[in-house]
Amino acid sequence: MNSLNSKFHINSKEWAPLAPISDQEKQVRIDLATAYQLAHLKNWDDGIYTHISAATPDEEGAYLLNQFGLRFNEVTPQNLVKVNVEGKILSGDGPVNQTGFAIHGAVHAARLDAHCVFHLHADSVIAVSAQKNGLLPISQHALRFYQDMGYHPYQGLALSSQEQASLIANLGNKKAILLHNHGSIVCGSSIQQAFYLMDVLDKACKIQLLARSHEDLVYPPVDICELTYQQLCSDGDQEGQLEWPAYQRMFVNY
Repeated sequence: MNSLNSKFHINSKEWAPLAPISDQEKQVRIDLATAYQLAHLKNWDDGIYTHISAATPDEEGAYLLNQFGLRFNEVTPQNLVKVNVEGKILSGDGPVNQTGFAIHGAVHAARLDAHCVFHLHADSVIAVSAQKNGLLPISQHALRFYQDMGYHPYQGLALSSQEQASLIANLGNKKAILLHNHGSIVCGSSIQQAFYLMDVLDKACKIQLLARSHEDLVYPPVDICELTYQQLCSDGDQEGQLEWPAYQRMFVNY
């Protein structure tokens, strides 16, 4: 039994109620539950609200997310709920947050490349989302999103079908979007990439909040910003893979 399995107390009996389950889905469940646990360690959770969803392999239109009512640190591979893009439960025990999944369902339906979607209310990100100029290119971390960040205006708690359409249009093909006065959405081709990008975004926002206490800021030239963005994106879909084992050790050793 590896250290992650031991941490989650995974054994064949615990997985029996989910049978039949492929080895591929089992791994996605382990990785997604790990992402929830790591998000809790980084103080990204917001009570029982906000979600991280991930597509299940070889099952088109099916996604995993947390059971509504659980804090992030209570999420395990076994209690993740499988739903479709409308949030209808396919397997597992509900309930699921239908209002919350309106965001995840819309993104998953429109962006088949987004195998993992983070929607969080991290304090640092909300603070920057409330600033008129958004994320500023004042740190190397922020430059990862130099040409990869969308913005969406705040329109209240419930996400209507009209707002879903405008949200998707504002997201476009970008990896991240700041929801003004609300939080963020981060899309990854994998759980590993999505977690890594959320971590970079969180740090970029924290740096900006620290820097804003000073009047004069140093901005790199536009050509350097563009070059750095290209350099930071050079790993493509492999982004976050090298970092993932180190993130896992944070949880296992906690």
